[in-house]
Amino acid sequence: MSFEPASKSTLLAAWKPERRMKKRLWPTHLFLLALSLAAGCASSSHVARAVAHPASRTPSVNSNDAFVVANVNSAATPDGFTEADFARHVALLKRKLPSREFVVVVEPPFVVVGDGGRRAVEEHARGTVKWAVDLLKRDYFTKDPSEILDIWLFKDAASYRANARRLFGDDPSTPYGYYSAAHKALIMNIETGGGTLVHEIVHPFMEANFPGVPAWFNEGMGSLYEQCGEQDGHIRGFTNWRLPGLQQAIRRGGLTPFKTLLAMDDRTFYNEDKGTNYSQSRYLCYYLQERGLLVPFYREFLANRATDPTGFDTLQKVLAEPDMDAFQKKWQDFVLGLSEEIRLTPLSR
Repeated sequence: MSFEPASKSTLLAAWKPERRMKKRLWPTHLFLLALSLAAGCASSSHVARAVAHPASRTPSVNSNDAFVVANVNSAATPDGFTEADFARHVALLKRKLPSREFVVVVEPPFVVVGDGGRRAVEEHARGTVKWAVDLLKRDYFTKDPSEILDIWLFKDAASYRANARRLFGDDPSTPYGYYSAAHKALIMNIETGGGTLVHEIVHPFMEANFPGVPAWFNEGMGSLYEQCGEQDGHIRGFTNWRLPGLQQAIRRGGLTPFKTLLAMDDRTFYNEDKGTNYSQSRYLCYYLQERGLLVPFYREFLANRATDPTGFDTLQKVLAEPDMDAFQKKWQDFVLGLSEEIRLTPLSR
């Protein structure tokens, strides 16, 4: 896969922290890789991009220019939220803002709140939130979350930890961010980049569209898109930092059989060998994506969830694999052949 020359500036923009509001769906250490990809590109009909272009600025909601509303239609969203609903939500939200540094931007079905400056918050709302929501809904989700959710974008680690404690009584276990269904909020340290934000956006959409989704698929899909881009109008996950640890686990032997992984309840998945459970789930989803099977699997699993709550039978059917132990060995060989270096190839659809 190669890039059309016109796409070079779009790709490179993802690695310019100030110009692109410190939002990267690709980690900073891939900057040199981006340069090498762009330098060696030739024309192609397939164009991949890491971020979407931000839209034009929108007017302020009030005279002090502290709060901004963007992209709100007067018509209701699919779940019935109108412009008036968002206005009421913002009015209540403004009462609990920690300081006047915070900017509020409406990007349905979310309200985005941040203390990194008006321009940065607006660009995150369009360039990451809207971009991800549009692409995820194109392939997977037909319903918005049933409630208006807030996305808190704290500008750095100090703001993230202090405000998570002040606003929600939380002491975050992750330096990146998390989704709290109890607080109806995505709580992010946006200084670490936009990948975790996309990961967490997946969860409320899964909650709304896939009742009872097992932990492996919820986290496999979320973590797939924590490093992602757009290719041919669809969202695509790329290899990422979870790969080396999974490869080491495969080489050590004794990786959890897929039938066991898929049957794990939440407590087991999140508390017993959590890191490997995440990475194994992610790269199972990645394998399906690379073979053009992830969207069909999602739709068939959703349709069959009452009779196949773990997804194992649906997985075997979609893969057309009579022996899942043999498939796991094939999948492990596939994973061992991967690299953190991003290689863009045509996707099967």
